[in-house]
Amino acid sequence: MTTLPTRHLGALAVSAQGLGCMGMSHAYGAADDEQSTATLRHALDLGVTLLDTSDFYGAGHNEELVGRAVAGRRDEVVLATKFGFANRLGEPIVIRGDAAYVRQACEASLRRLGVDHIDLYYQHRVDPRVPIEETVGAMAELVREGKVRHLGLSEAGAETIRRAHAVHPIAALQSEWSLWTRHLEAEIASVCRELGIGLVPFSPLGRGFLTGRYSSVEGLAENDMRRGQPRFADGNLERNLAIVAKLHELAEVKGVTAGQLALAWVQHRGEDVVPIPGTRRQRYLEENLAALDVELSADDLAAIEAAAPPERIAGDRYDATSLAFVNG
Repeated sequence: MTTLPTRHLGALAVSAQGLGCMGMSHAYGAADDEQSTATLRHALDLGVTLLDTSDFYGAGHNEELVGRAVAGRRDEVVLATKFGFANRLGEPIVIRGDAAYVRQACEASLRRLGVDHIDLYYQHRVDPRVPIEETVGAMAELVREGKVRHLGLSEAGAETIRRAHAVHPIAALQSEWSLWTRHLEAEIASVCRELGIGLVPFSPLGRGFLTGRYSSVEGLAENDMRRGQPRFADGNLERNLAIVAKLHELAEVKGVTAGQLALAWVQHRGEDVVPIPGTRRQRYLEENLAALDVELSADDLAAIEAAAPPERIAGDRYDATSLAFVNG
């Protein structure tokens, strides 16, 4: 087994890059369990220790998939999962953070994963109707019982993070962060650093867009979530493709792909940053991990940011429904 560099999320040591497992069951077309399982096991062989899932992805399918893939290799894995979407199979979406639901969701995730504890347990989205103190208090009870080791929040705002951390140490904040999604930089990242909370960027490749592999939505499955996202819409797509073209030019000079350059930029945000690019294919897993070896100078970073300034990104990162569930 290969060893990767390590970083810390609070007191939790993990590989410097994790693997986001959502797309293996959810949002990006039909599942392929055989292919995904092979990729998960290959990730472990390559030294990836942080696997990220949720009870929401595939309405529990993703946790079951990950659980089967790591069976017999539990001691090699930091398992991260999430709770909060209470009606995973239905509409409208309901977020629950009440104490009773926290316990119910945890017990169900443990069963699906086939483990006796979860290493990093996130609230997937903040419940605006329940004080964060109640939610994190219930999560802390799970820590005391040994069912959970470390706590996390996802897409939480600065004030919520402070209030949560006052109840029990928060190890990690998982939020979208990439060259085309930089809202964390205004306040949230500095609050996390003040409190010793690690940062786990999801979609660090802009849902695959920053790799340059997508020039339209025509090749995407009919149920692929990107078909409904503003940044992939006509008009916005063309403007965003111009940014990817500039990244590709910079990447060629360094002898890497545009995706590796974009991912290396995220990796260079700090030693407390552990991105979790997602893929179900082994070749892209290997390509993503190779970004750990890409060294960027101050001039390189400046050139990358000049090629993809935040004000040039066209369209919101989510549709209005999904944006409404982002806290703060």
